[in-house]
Amino acid sequence: MEDATRFAEGLGLEVRAGHGLSFDTVGPIAAIRGVVELNIGHFLIGEAIFTGLDSALRRMRSLMDNARADALGERGA
Repeated sequence: MEDATRFAEGLGLEVRAGHGLSFDTVGPIAAIRGVVELNIGHFLIGEAIFTGLDSALRRMRSLMDNARADALGERGA
């Protein structure tokens, strides 16, 4: 995915990813520099049935933010 992202960027394209992402799988994709959008709406709505929308959104956002910060070296060890 990282090679494909770099290739797409070289063509002047923006990279969006999703469809199949979950709490367990979002981290590695969110960590890829150049991915500008994650399409995770279906998963989040499904999860919200069990935990509530606010809880589902906050958990996903936290996972995404932490993965991106780790990839950029912005979080302390």
